[in-house]
Amino acid sequence: MMIEVSLMVTAVKVFFMPLYRSTDFEVHRNWLAVTHNLTIDRWYYDETSEWTLDYPPFFAWLEYGLSHIAKVFDPEMVKLENLNYASDMTVLFQRLSVIILDLVYIYGAKSCSELLSDSTSLIFLLLITNPGLLMVDHIHFQYNGFLFGILLLSISNIITSNFIFAAFWFAVLLNFKHIFLYVAPVYVVHMLRAYCFTVSSNDGVHTPWYSFSLTNLIKLALTVISVFCLSFGPFIDQLPQVFSRLFPFKRGLCHAYWAPNFWALYSFTDKILQKLCIKFGIPVATTEALMTGGLVQEYEFAVLPTITPSVTFVITAVSMIPALIKLWHLGADRGYRGLSFVRCLTLCATCAFMFGWHVHEKAILMILIPLSFLSVLGDVDCNLFLFLSTAGHYSLFPLLYPKNLLSIKLFMLLTHMAFAFCYLPMLYEQMRFQKIVKNQKKRGFMLLPGLTRLQSLYLYGFMVLCIYENSLHTFLGLDKTLPFLPLMITSVYCALGLCHFWFSFYYYFLTFNLSRVPTLITSRSAQYEKKLT
Repeated sequence: MMIEVSLMVTAVKVFFMPLYRSTDFEVHRNWLAVTHNLTIDRWYYDETSEWTLDYPPFFAWLEYGLSHIAKVFDPEMVKLENLNYASDMTVLFQRLSVIILDLVYIYGAKSCSELLSDSTSLIFLLLITNPGLLMVDHIHFQYNGFLFGILLLSISNIITSNFIFAAFWFAVLLNFKHIFLYVAPVYVVHMLRAYCFTVSSNDGVHTPWYSFSLTNLIKLALTVISVFCLSFGPFIDQLPQVFSRLFPFKRGLCHAYWAPNFWALYSFTDKILQKLCIKFGIPVATTEALMTGGLVQEYEFAVLPTITPSVTFVITAVSMIPALIKLWHLGADRGYRGLSFVRCLTLCATCAFMFGWHVHEKAILMILIPLSFLSVLGDVDCNLFLFLSTAGHYSLFPLLYPKNLLSIKLFMLLTHMAFAFCYLPMLYEQMRFQKIVKNQKKRGFMLLPGLTRLQSLYLYGFMVLCIYENSLHTFLGLDKTLPFLPLMITSVYCALGLCHFWFSFYYYFLTFNLSRVPTLITSRSAQYEKKLT
């Protein structure tokens, strides 16, 4: 079944080749040229193109390797001066490179799904058909599938208690794309708790005490340090320049299209307050915000306090602390601490998405991918996955702005929703939300399977939103006077859903108790860790 699904999805990716592609296509073509033509001491200094190299060294080496294959397809592709070059062979090569590297994602999805003896096929299907990856990688153009494949390999090793391999794969991942630093605290806390500390108690009644394994800590440290030395070693004399490229804090709080997070609501509130102040004659800055105009730059708010990178860092870190403390305590249960790790990773990724600096809307995939795995492990996980999967994937629609892509976007989202809403609730037929569905049907209101009344109403709202932004906005003549209103409405509406998910999942995680939270316990992951007891 896995082979058949992989082949069908790959065929769909091939059909996407001639579709719209974003500026990221030229970004990666330029990186091919930079790494192919310049010595490594100039990779992070070159400014021939505005799309300078700003990924960690492992990704630069990946581009270097790909450039030698690209030269066979079209030598003009790897010439530095050929800016915005996009011959047919260039398009073919770059699209194929994403498809082939997706084999890593397929393998990672297989590794995780095989840990779940009762739901292997379903979780593999949900991961492989993820509409966000299809939109972002195979239409918009990026290499996220390859990166998330490495993450899934690390997660599968965490669950099976292969901590050295888990640390190795995560260190490799960080040196491909540093955005995963957001979830690094989860790895640190979990590995210290599960691998470097053991809990003992003489009689099982008195307070347990911790014994520390220095040997295990050294093993972890050597694994991670070795990977970073291999990555950054060749660039040791230019580390300040490399880091200035990796962390460009002058890009502003919000991306061109507001990611649906707390700062989208904050920015929207500032705009409303600005309009109210002007209406009532209160002195206020009247400069129009450019944050929704497609530009990426710093911006000072008109009424609310302007946010700096340090503020977002502190808020993000503080928001993660309760979850990390809970993860430490959940680590005492060997049978389920691997699954607790995945829940905490998902939660901390959400914290980073909600409060981080210059968050891209594509970062929603850091939440949705591990949440897909969790969806078969508990009724609350399932409920929140069904809810967020719809809202989160819809929030990616503005990435593919050409009107002729609307039917493709809707088809991918609705197909994935059909799989999820049809099969996931069937795993929990005896659990509470199925009773809610039956009760609401009697009242004449049709709930979406697995969701509450309020959640269903919210998701029905996307039908209204879709009709407005694709038809009514232009019909009412607002496309000339308020061209970015649909983007703002989409961002704010999706942000409300993200806030609901964040509060709900945080409460679920902090109050998680194996004795009273319905959870499918037939997973092989539990069997792996029970062997250790």
